[in-house]
Parts: sequence; C-alpha cells; structure tokens
Amino acid sequence: MSKPRLAVLAAFALALASAVMAQPPAPPAEKAAPKGPPADREPQMSVTRHSGAFNGQRVNYTATAGEIFLRADNGTARAAIYYTSYVAEPRNPNRPVTFLFNGGPGSGSVWLHMGAFGPRRVAIPSNGTDDGAPPYPIVSNPDSLLDVTDLVFIDPVGTGFSHALGDTNPQDYWGLTADARSIAQFIRQWLNDNGRWNSPKFLGGESYGTTRSAAVLNQLEGAFNDVSLNGVILISTVLDFGAGADTPGNEMTHVLNLPSMAATALYHGRAQASSVEAFVEEARRWAMGPYLHALVQGTALPAEERTNVRRDLARFTGLSEDYLERADLRVTPARFYRELLRDRGLSVGRLDSRYTGRDFDSAGEEPDNDPSFYGIDGGYTAAINQHLREVLGFRTDRSYVTIGQVGQWDWRLGQGRDSDAYLNVAPYIGRALRENSGLRIFVGQGYYDFATPFFAAEYSLSRTGIPRERIQYRYYGSGHMMYVRDEDRVALSRDVREFIRGR
Repeated sequence: MSKPRLAVLAAFALALASAVMAQPPAPPAEKAAPKGPPADREPQMSVTRHSGAFNGQRVNYTATAGEIFLRADNGTARAAIYYTSYVAEPRNPNRPVTFLFNGGPGSGSVWLHMGAFGPRRVAIPSNGTDDGAPPYPIVSNPDSLLDVTDLVFIDPVGTGFSHALGDTNPQDYWGLTADARSIAQFIRQWLNDNGRWNSPKFLGGESYGTTRSAAVLNQLEGAFNDVSLNGVILISTVLDFGAGADTPGNEMTHVLNLPSMAATALYHGRAQASSVEAFVEEARRWAMGPYLHALVQGTALPAEERTNVRRDLARFTGLSEDYLERADLRVTPARFYRELLRDRGLSVGRLDSRYTGRDFDSAGEEPDNDPSFYGIDGGYTAAINQHLREVLGFRTDRSYVTIGQVGQWDWRLGQGRDSDAYLNVAPYIGRALRENSGLRIFVGQGYYDFATPFFAAEYSLSRTGIPRERIQYRYYGSGHMMYVRDEDRVALSRDVREFIRGR
C-alpha cells in the first residue's frame, strides 16, 4: 500500500489464458525470491517488567518483545512473526487475552499499539492538525486495556519487524487467506507457549485488520480443532469490498459514502443541522430511499425526480447543484475531498476529513496527498521505534515497517471465479455468530472516515445470516484512527473495556 493513498480497496481482474499452440512453450522459470535471514537461528526475545496505572488501577506486567517462528510440517522455520505482549502479574490463566493488529494490508500494529491500547502512547495533536517534527511526547497511557485483559500486538509478515526466513518467498504470506492462516497459526502457538488455551479470547483489528479479523475468525473457528473466541473488536470496519468499490457502475458506493459526506460538510460549515448524529441519521434514510431509487434508474431517471434529488444532495454534501449535475449526481470520495473546500484552497482528509491540507494548486480534481495521514505518521514512527528498542530492549538492525508495500496481494477467498469477483468476508462473521453462541462483535466507527465509511460497515453487517442482536456499534467524533482525538480515545477505551467485561 503506497503511503500517499493508503489504498484499502483492491482492483479485481480476471486473467484470460490462450492455448492455441499445439506445443506450448515451457513456462519461464520463476524469479527466485531474495533470501531472507537464516532459518536456523533462534527467535529473538526481550523480556522486561513494568508497572502502570490503567483506568485507575495499578497493574504490574511483563512485556515481551519477541518473535515466534512459523514452521512447515517438517519443522523448518519459514517466517518470523514479531509481536509485543503485555501480561499482568501474577499470571492468571483465566484472565482475558486480546490479540490486536492493524491493516493495510502492509501495516504494522503501531497505530493501535502506540495510539490506543498499549501502556504508552504518542501524544500528537488532538484537533486534526499536523504533528510537526520531533521530539514527540511519548507518555503513559491510562486508557490502555491492561486492567481488564492481557494484550498481544501482532505484526504480520512484511510489517513491523516480521519477515520471511531463509529461502521462503514472503509472497507466500501476502494474501487474504494465506495471511489469515499465518495469524491463526501464530495465535495457536502463543496459546501453547503461554498456557492460555482456556482463557477468554478476543480478536481485534483496525481497517484491513477488520477484514483480517473476519478471515482469522474463520481460520480459528471454521475447522474441527476450534479456537473459540469470546469477542471480535472491529475498529474502522471494511468487510464488503464489492459494495464499497469506487468503480463506475457500482451505485451502492455513492449511497454508502453519502452519510460521511454529510458529516464532513457539517463539520466544515457547509451544511446546517442540530447535531452530527441527527444529520447522519437523516442522510442514512435519504441515501437508502430517494437517492438509491434515483441512482438505480440510471438514464431513465425522470427530470422532476432528478431535480429534487440534486437539490437534496446539495444540502447533504455542501456541494453546488451545478457541480452535482456535472458529476451526474455521483461524486466519488476523491472528488469530494477536493471540491468541498476548493474556494478556500483546501482539501479534506481521507482517513479523517476533519484534517485539511493545501495542494500544489487549486485546480486539481483530487488531492495531492492525504493530510490526515501525513499529519500523524512522523510521530507514530518515532514512538514505536523508541518504545520497542529503548524501553523494551528489542535489538535488531531491521527497520520497523509502519506502512509498507507487501507486494501483490492475493484477494481470493478460494471459492471460484464468481464468488471471488465480489469480495465480502462478512459471511465469515455470520457463520461464527451462528455456530458460537458466546461470540459477540464490537464495531467502532468514526463519523469522518472515508477509508472505511461507517454506513458501509452497518450495511455489511446487516445482511441476511448475521445475527444483529450480538453486534454493538459505537461512534466517535473523528475519523479512521479515532483515538488520535483525546476525547475519542477515552471513549473508545471505555467502550471496548465494557465490551470485554460483558463476556
């Protein structure tokens, strides 16, 4: 995933093969993957002991910064998964343990670790402004969840310090299903090593990490040797990639983005309403009613209905009716970022549309970059390296990959051409809920998030076969990484803590 775009959605293509020659040429030899570190070394590990106050409770805990090797059936080490765990002392095998990761794909767990739930965090500006240059304050985090659960932050292969070993091709781990298998293998091995098989277990991810959560849930509970979970924590959720794909001909993407546009227009003074909650609820109803009805008619939309929809669309989005007419009532998020505040010479952020930035000029159709990412990345990169290397004592020459390019990602679910053309992992969650009566789902969403819009999350989890009574939603007045806003970090911590306690 490239840093400027942080693209979460992938483009899907069907490859057509031609076999017209009687004697087809031998396929070219695959390019050898570069050799990784030797597979015969021992996993690196640093164990330190600490104490902190979390949610007003003093907790003594052991921090482990280390690696677990993923091995083939013959015992050969194929990949080193780096993780950071925080386990309360004295150890209690009946205490909950929560496994956490971020998304990308290609992102390390730095964001949830140093921003939301770890015992220390980086204190960047809370009001949607740039984090500037170092030094960045790295402070104790009273909002960590260590008072109610042990924590294990996982970096998948190609992120953080995790990497392939020996002759293993890292591409073997870079796919929706392959990645989920590797994380499930890691979890099983961690449970073995730490004697935690009967502990209450929670799984949590952010962004593509929610996609990963659904796929890992399927790997853990979808076979006979189950690892049953008590809860899954979805933060900034993306499950149904088909419905949310910003591609010509997909009308649902415009419906699902509309409430986020309304919230953003209100935040920046381009719409009027009594509250963001009331406005987005009105936008939800209008989007699934008159707006969807108009879009699916296409060129058959009657002129009077078009006029009414264009007027209401302008009220919700803060864009002019002239622009909306020229856009054929269909404004992609990238165009919205640029157009909403064009008269001020500003673009709004993708990850968090509270942020604004200035582009090279004011004539572009899309922003040059995402101000809500370059406004936070410096602080997080410095914080994770300082914390892991200096506080936890993990020594390595490797660079910590916060956001990296993990090569071509295999998005297939392995169900055949027609199934894989519409990528949706929400049915994994539905099946797990139906087959595990103790499983519950937490969904946390920011109103100003266009990477994973809140209405798209609601839509994906309201489909047939997904029991709604065991899914709880919480909303925050920020964007994709809602914990960068102080008030929302406190609220998110409180909400997840209550979710864990409610098992």
